[in-house]
Amino acid sequence: MRMTLTLDDELAEQLMQFTGEKTPLIAIRHALKDYLAAVRKQKLLALRGQVQVEDNWRQLRQLDTKE
Repeated sequence: MRMTLTLDDELAEQLMQFTGEKTPLIAIRHALKDYLAAVRKQKLLALRGQVQVEDNWRQLRQLDTKE
């Protein structure tokens, strides 16, 4: 997707310093990927205690190896 952004020069410089990238485009991509990963992680952590997981992987493994 192509888009045009107007960024504060100081903000772009800080972003490039924090990400270690040399161009604003790559720094923005890096920051967006990190942001999305953090949001996904928070959503998963919010499910903690709400999902009942049965620990039966050993039985499933035995069934799988019998076939």
